[in-house]
Amino acid sequence: MLSIREIYKEGYGPSSSHTIGPVRAAEMFFHKHPDVNAFRVSLYGSLALTGKGHHTDSAIRKSFLPKTVEIVWKPEENLPLHPNGLIFEAISESNAVIDTWEVYSIGGGDLKDKTGILNSNQVYELNSMTDILEWCKREGKALWEFVEDNEGKEIWDFLHGIWHTMKDTVKRGIDNEGVLPGPIKLARRASSQYTKALNSHGTMKNIGLLFAFALAVAEENASGGRMVTAPTCGSSGVLPAVLFYLNSEENLTEPKILRALATAGLIGNLVKYNASISGAEVGCQGEIGTACAMAAAAMAQILGGSPTQIEYAAEMGMEHNLGLTCDPVLGYVQIPCIERNAIAASKAYSCGVYALSSDGGHKVSFDQAVETMAETGRDIQVAYRETGIGGLAKNWEPFQ
Repeated sequence: MLSIREIYKEGYGPSSSHTIGPVRAAEMFFHKHPDVNAFRVSLYGSLALTGKGHHTDSAIRKSFLPKTVEIVWKPEENLPLHPNGLIFEAISESNAVIDTWEVYSIGGGDLKDKTGILNSNQVYELNSMTDILEWCKREGKALWEFVEDNEGKEIWDFLHGIWHTMKDTVKRGIDNEGVLPGPIKLARRASSQYTKALNSHGTMKNIGLLFAFALAVAEENASGGRMVTAPTCGSSGVLPAVLFYLNSEENLTEPKILRALATAGLIGNLVKYNASISGAEVGCQGEIGTACAMAAAAMAQILGGSPTQIEYAAEMGMEHNLGLTCDPVLGYVQIPCIERNAIAASKAYSCGVYALSSDGGHKVSFDQAVETMAETGRDIQVAYRETGIGGLAKNWEPFQ
């Protein structure tokens, strides 16, 4: 498996697969051909179907400035390796194509071409939770120590930066008000939700704060703000919400937070390696389901869970999001995406509590849940995999 650095990427929303990935690809191609006259970029499949709502075209154009860029939309065609395909062409002054590059944005900001996943350094030899739990038992160590043993102590400086950005995104999202960009005219709710929660008591206060923190990040992402993929842009509000809430309630030290981030990153890594975190490939179960599993594991660890209890929390976070479709209204990462982050944060919290109240024993393993998610994703019709042509994206019309 790759480093957890490939799970946590700092960037700008609204989509890791439709914004961060294509921008990375554009920058790489531009670096290879800085002196050509112009560029042509063809978008295929999911990228073409929801790219306008995800601002894929404008993000690519900015990456090539000051050069001229032609964007070609091919929603009815798919390239062979992944639904999010792009073809870059470098154009000479005589209008001749001097180079082409077929590349895929495979989720979480990662890229793949015919040579394989780009910039991929294998860090972990073990790639199943079953094997990792056996390692923990044999070595008498925690899951976060498994991460440290494989990544090296320098991983803590990296995670310190990730946590700083996550906190900053939550705070910005709480402060910002108004209407999100795009034709839906969706009002931000994080700020008002936060105020209502502070003035409430008991469950309304606790869950209300968790909702507010998740909405804050998801709304910042939807507006193109800076955030951290966890594991994707569209699901980036779940893990920070749980960590920010626990930090405020439990007065945690930073090392506790960073260790939880390490374990959560490991969970995301396992899903990414053994299944997918791409909504265009497996539906939203791969994005929100993974984020929920990551946050549930982080919470269980922070509150003193054993490796088996942490695994159980992650398993429930994945299991109880199986079959979740990806159907963004008008192609924007707003409906149902923003509310889905808030609900998944509360679900992750519940999974953590449930696992901690048990002895860690259960009948379905995390590995089995991930395998099932991959199979379910392959069975989900294309209309429900980030194409904007099925589900809520098909049936939605303004209600209130």
